[in-house]
Amino acid sequence: MRAWQANIRTVTPYVPGEQPKGEHLVKLNTNENPYPPSPFVKNAMDEMDYDKFRKYPDPASAVLTKALCEYYRMEEDEIFVGVGSDDVIAMSFLTFFNSQKPVLFPEVSYSFYKVWAELFRIPYETPALDENFLIHTEDYYRENGGIIFPNPNAPTGVFMPLSEVEDIIAHNQDSVVIVDEAYIDFGGESAAGLIKKYENLLVVQTFSKSRSMAGMRIGYAMGNKDLIRALNDVKYSYNSYTMNMPSQILGAEAVKDDSYFKETIEKIITTREKAKKRLSELGFTFPDSMANFIFASHREKKAEDIYLALREKQIFVRYFKQPGLDNHLRITIGTDEEMEKLYDFLEKFLSS
Repeated sequence: MRAWQANIRTVTPYVPGEQPKGEHLVKLNTNENPYPPSPFVKNAMDEMDYDKFRKYPDPASAVLTKALCEYYRMEEDEIFVGVGSDDVIAMSFLTFFNSQKPVLFPEVSYSFYKVWAELFRIPYETPALDENFLIHTEDYYRENGGIIFPNPNAPTGVFMPLSEVEDIIAHNQDSVVIVDEAYIDFGGESAAGLIKKYENLLVVQTFSKSRSMAGMRIGYAMGNKDLIRALNDVKYSYNSYTMNMPSQILGAEAVKDDSYFKETIEKIITTREKAKKRLSELGFTFPDSMANFIFASHREKKAEDIYLALREKQIFVRYFKQPGLDNHLRITIGTDEEMEKLYDFLEKFLSS
């Protein structure tokens, strides 16, 4: 080994979902919203003055922050915005998880948590879920340097009731507890209502799923002003201009169109509930998802075989080739038309 190689920080990277190319494919592998963003967003794009792009964006993202504050009825110093929820969570790891005690997050959860912990040299422990993919709140009563968990969980889609979320927060008021709510709009109650009660709570959400704006990379955190101030101090010390101007403007427009937001959410929920019935009839079992995907396992066929057969027909779902998950497929909820193509193929394949 050459001397300089000894100083390279190495980490096992997060593996993002495949982004297949083509016009006639069914893409159900990365939990994107199958419907376009709000018409407000399109109108704002059409009217955007491109000459402004020569200037730096507002480092405070004031137009977007103000829109979020009005929507959630919060103060501007209680919201932090970043380049997707991944950026927000990574910044939170840097900011809040700095003790020598281990950070806690579920063994089966968003796989980026482990990557960030290892990248930033943060000790961590991963309490196991039970056989139904449920968190046991008492597993989080132990001493720790911080806690993070997704709710609904990824990749299982299981929602933990707000009373249990609060139980974890209440037992850990000496450390920061982050609730990652990337999928909360598809079912369940947000923990945002607990922010005034618990000063150690940070709630993270994203525009990538429910607001159809994964391509714009917009995420945000809600918490008390001391947490938000600390996040901003780290951000401004790391990269002042994190969010580009179009994302700020278009994100604010998306927030303003609440009726369209609720309409598309309802479409996805309706399609998800139909999918549960159809997949059950086809021999799949799965936890009761409250997200925009279903984490399914077939009673007879191996998940990898189904995944590969679907892929050959240009139908893409997510397969995790890792212990404990390798007999499950994560199936994003698409349009009714896309889901029918999935069912039609599965009916033929599973009967062969």
